[in-house]
Amino acid sequence: MTAASTPVRASLFVTCIIDQLYPDVGESVVGLLRRLGVDLDFPSAQTCCGQPAFNAGFWSDAKPLARRTIELLQHDRYVVAPSGSCASMMRVFYAELFHDEPRMRAPIASLAARTFELSEFIVDILGITDLSAYAYADADAPKRKVTYHEGCHLRRELGVLTQPRALIDSLPGIELVEMEQSEVCCGFGGTFSVKYPEISGAMLADKLDFAAKTGADAIAACDSSCLMHIGGGLQKQGIGIEPLHIAELLDRATRPN
Repeated sequence: MTAASTPVRASLFVTCIIDQLYPDVGESVVGLLRRLGVDLDFPSAQTCCGQPAFNAGFWSDAKPLARRTIELLQHDRYVVAPSGSCASMMRVFYAELFHDEPRMRAPIASLAARTFELSEFIVDILGITDLSAYAYADADAPKRKVTYHEGCHLRRELGVLTQPRALIDSLPGIELVEMEQSEVCCGFGGTFSVKYPEISGAMLADKLDFAAKTGADAIAACDSSCLMHIGGGLQKQGIGIEPLHIAELLDRATRPN
């Protein structure tokens, strides 16, 4: 499938962790979406969506951040977030955060209807499930084995199950190898990993073991927070698996040589 003749208009909500720690992921998102024909902009005044404070129970601190995000993104564009957790915050939890402010219902509903995680946006809004037409693969090179980790919010709040897999599996230079318990939390969970490090570490150990058993040389996910946790464990244990945000994987595969 080719990109639409009339570009779909969208704004990138880049997320704090990508902005501060993984800017290359943000660049991959921009390159990929523009390659797919999206008219993409970046509201530079954006800040944290308020999720960390909300999850920690500090709703009074989360509200100003959330209110700012809602006001900034009140326009006629889609909003694309390369993070299931941030997309969930805006699409699902803003309504809970502002349950006692009726005047916020309409702008929250408007934002929720237009907000999508990256892979979900490509498949469900752009209607692209097969990226092979966009891919640049060396026919003589061996396929790269990639396994996939499902972020908790991606499955639980957004119901995004098949979209990332369809995109990864469509790449001619990639072999998608499913790992055992791919849907189980990696143990990060934001402040969970700080409050309960022993439990978090045990969950991470299981995830690393399942990933290693696949024989994959890369593990992809849709949230940089999960990949930060998993990547740290892989490096510490000397496991030769590269952590890759799905945006990086798709961008690399479709970027002209």
